[in-house]
Amino acid sequence: MKFLFVHQNFPGQFLHIVRHLAQSKQHDIVFITEPNDNQIDGARKVPYPRPPTAAAETHIAARELDAAMRRAEVVGATAANLQRLGYQPDIIIGHHGWGEMLNLRDVWPGVPLLGYMEFYYEPEGIDVGFDPEFPINTNDFPRIRAKNAVNHLALHLGGEGLTPTAWQLSTYPAWARDQINLLPEGVNLDVCQPNPEIRQAAMVIGDMTIEPADKLVTYVARDLEPYRGFPLIMRTIPYLQKARPDVRIVIVGGDGISYGNAPAGGGTWRERMMREVGDQIDLNRVAFPGRLPYSAYVQMMQRSDAHVYLTYPFVASWSLREALAMGCAIVGSDTQPVREFITDGENGLLASFFDPAGLASRIRELLEDAALNQRLRSNARQYAEANLSMPAYLALFRALIERMTGTALSPAPSPRRPVGRRGALAAGPHTAG
Repeated sequence: MKFLFVHQNFPGQFLHIVRHLAQSKQHDIVFITEPNDNQIDGARKVPYPRPPTAAAETHIAARELDAAMRRAEVVGATAANLQRLGYQPDIIIGHHGWGEMLNLRDVWPGVPLLGYMEFYYEPEGIDVGFDPEFPINTNDFPRIRAKNAVNHLALHLGGEGLTPTAWQLSTYPAWARDQINLLPEGVNLDVCQPNPEIRQAAMVIGDMTIEPADKLVTYVARDLEPYRGFPLIMRTIPYLQKARPDVRIVIVGGDGISYGNAPAGGGTWRERMMREVGDQIDLNRVAFPGRLPYSAYVQMMQRSDAHVYLTYPFVASWSLREALAMGCAIVGSDTQPVREFITDGENGLLASFFDPAGLASRIRELLEDAALNQRLRSNARQYAEANLSMPAYLALFRALIERMTGTALSPAPSPRRPVGRRGALAAGPHTAG
């Protein structure tokens, strides 16, 4: 079968399915993307030039749509070149977030189109205005509503969508959900697995050495920013250090902006939080190593005594799934995307997003109650094995492709549950909190 994938940052969310299809050596895989150094054997990258940014005179509420249409135009031209060379895909799979797929229906009419639907924005009631520390001006509501312009165009292309969690599906209007397949993402359980032996030797993370007797508290985000609770973890550190002099804390993440806004007045969120609480923290017991290589990240998570995962009501990170798979003792924020994965007291603990002392208390529970810690670790891994299996995810993805194309792929493990429209997987554990 001829697969065309589209994502501005190859391979994006399609890493595992592209690798799976390529390893079968039975498919022709083409991937349209902006240039980058990532490679997967068996997948041919077709780069497109970065499109120009929105014009300065474009209305602020329309700038994301302007940028999306510029990107759609560049990607469409790249696709048209492929079409003129005789390339005809059997299915097109991509991410709708940046508008890349909007013109592909014009190049290959009738080809099944499957688009990743990540999030539907609302000016109230979800992520926007969630944190009272950062109130939203109602004058910004039109811009927030307009962020859904690409969502709406994508939903009218005649294809289907997919999304990885019931929470993300629930953000879409009721009229749109029947077009979106719920397809829970998997984790490589062979790579992300517990490793008790790793605690027997010292570990160096950044400029900090973790001795076997130390208690290690970890926090991971792509970037250190409010959407992922960075101010909360920083305000929690003084409480934790006062109670536990043996605690070592590692804060992993970059200083960019993945979601939300930069601090008012400029600089980074790390700089801002250091100005607020830096004089209350023993920095000899805290490390900020930036973004870690994946192997170092896995080892750190396997060594962690308590892992903290925080997020606004937004998209759940892959790191949460991986933490469960590695059998981490997790304290998560009591927010919708986390509650879909963690049941308080069963496979992790939940804490208020707005209470540093309360979060410190929950972390201490994990550090001071060995039986609780071990039970939650074991249950986290069991949850991952039952719900985050990579073979099961790939089988579900394959079944969706087969249904859309009417073509059977090579043999693979049977899906645990049938793939279909909204509700087909609702009987499983992935239900919105």
